[in-house]
Amino acid sequence: MLTPEQIQTIAVCGAGTMGAGIAQVAAISGYYTILFDIQLPVLEKAREQIIRSLDGGVDRGKITAAERESALKRIRFTQDPYDCIAEVIIEAIVEKTEAKIALFNQLSEINHSDTVFASNTSSLSISAIAAGVVVNPARIVGMHFFNPAWLMKLVEVVSGVQTSAAVTNLVYDLAVKMGKTPVRVKDAPGFIVNRVARHYYLEAMHIAAEELASFRTIDRLMENAGFRMGPFELMDLIGNDINLAVTQSLYTAFAAAPRFKPHVLQEQRVAAGQLGRKTGKGFYDYQ
Repeated sequence: MLTPEQIQTIAVCGAGTMGAGIAQVAAISGYYTILFDIQLPVLEKAREQIIRSLDGGVDRGKITAAERESALKRIRFTQDPYDCIAEVIIEAIVEKTEAKIALFNQLSEINHSDTVFASNTSSLSISAIAAGVVVNPARIVGMHFFNPAWLMKLVEVVSGVQTSAAVTNLVYDLAVKMGKTPVRVKDAPGFIVNRVARHYYLEAMHIAAEELASFRTIDRLMENAGFRMGPFELMDLIGNDINLAVTQSLYTAFAAAPRFKPHVLQEQRVAAGQLGRKTGKGFYDYQ
C-alpha cells in the first residue's frame, strides 16, 4: 500500500472547471500533475483558467511569481488517457456511474494495482462505482472538492463499503498536504454537504419563481449573511447541468421526496443550454 511520501504524481481526469481547479491545487502543492480531457478546447480553456487563477494569486500576494512558474511547469495537459499513469488518479468527469467505472477500468490496465482511484463525484455512490471496478475495488474512494477548488478548504473523503481503511487514511493525509480541511464521510446520497446544500439552491429558486426577490437580490442577501457566493452565482459557477444532475440523483435516491424535487427554473436553463459561466449564460449573462 502506498504511503503519503510515495505520492509524486497525480492525474486528474476531466478538465472542466472542477478538474482544472483540482489540477491547480495539486500542482501548487508540489505534485507533478497530469490533466487529461479528450476535448482539446476544454484543455485549452482549463489552461487559461489555471493561468488566470495563478496570476490572481500573485496579484493578491498569495503566491510568488516563482511559485506560479513552478506550478505551471508541473502540469502536463493531455488528450491521451494512456498518459494518466500516477500514484493517485482523481476523476472529475461527467456525473454518470457507468462512465466513471469505464474510466477506472481502462486506467487500471496501465497503472499499478495499488494506484488509488478517487472520484470527485458530488452525489453518486462510491460503493456502486467500486462494484464495477474489476481490479482491487478496495482502492476506490471519494475525494469530493468544492468549487472553486483552489479556494474552498473542505474536502469530503468518502468511504464506500469496499474502500480499505488504508486508502481512506492516505487520501485524508493527501488532502491535508494540499492545504485542505478533510472530513471523513460514509457513502450516502449527497454525502453531507450536497444533501444539506440542495435546499440552499432549491429554496432560492422557489423564492425567485414566486417573484419575492430577484436572483441578484437573493445572492447579495446570502453573501451578506456570510456565504462566499449566492446560490445563483454558485449554480452558474458549478454548471447548471451538474447541479441539476446532483438534485436529480438525490431525488431518485430518496424515493422522490418532495424536498429534493428539481426546480423548473434550472431544468429550463439546462434544456436551453444555458449552463452558466462555461456557456456564457445561465441565471446571469456572462457574454
